[in-house]
Amino acid sequence: MLEFTRIDLSKTNYPQTTINWKWLRRNDIDIDKLNEIYIKYCRYKEFKSVQPIFDSEYKSEDTDVIGYYDNDKLVAFSLIHIFNERNLEALQFAWDYENPNLRLGIESLKHECYLYKKLGFEYIYLGAADEYKKTIDGFEILGPL
Repeated sequence: MLEFTRIDLSKTNYPQTTINWKWLRRNDIDIDKLNEIYIKYCRYKEFKSVQPIFDSEYKSEDTDVIGYYDNDKLVAFSLIHIFNERNLEALQFAWDYENPNLRLGIESLKHECYLYKKLGFEYIYLGAADEYKKTIDGFEILGPL
C-alpha cells in the first residue's frame, strides 16, 4: 500500500542552515547542469525507471528551484511546487553524491522546512512514505479523505 505524506511545518523547529544554497532564478537556470545532476542521482540510486524532468518544470512560475553547493559548485537541487499560500510540494530532489559527507538529502529537507515555515507556509507534501522522511519533525501520513 502506497502511503502519502506531508510535513506539518508548525511542528518543526529547524535552525537556519549552514548549507551553501541559493534560489535559482528562472532566467539563470542551467537546465543542462540540473539534468546532469538528476541523471547522476538516478544512477547512484539505481532507479529502474524514472520520469524525466521537463524544461517547463524548471521554468514554471509555480515552481521554486533551490540550488545546493559544495564550495562554489552546484551539486544538488530541489524543485518545489507552490500550490497556494499555505501548501507546497517537494516535487524532486537530486544530488550528484560526489561528497556524501554533506548529507544533502536529509539536510536539504530540513533547510526547506526552515525556509518555507519562515515564509508562512503550513505544509510540505512529500509523496510516498520513504523511511528517511519519517525522521523529519512534523512528518504525517495522510489518511483517506
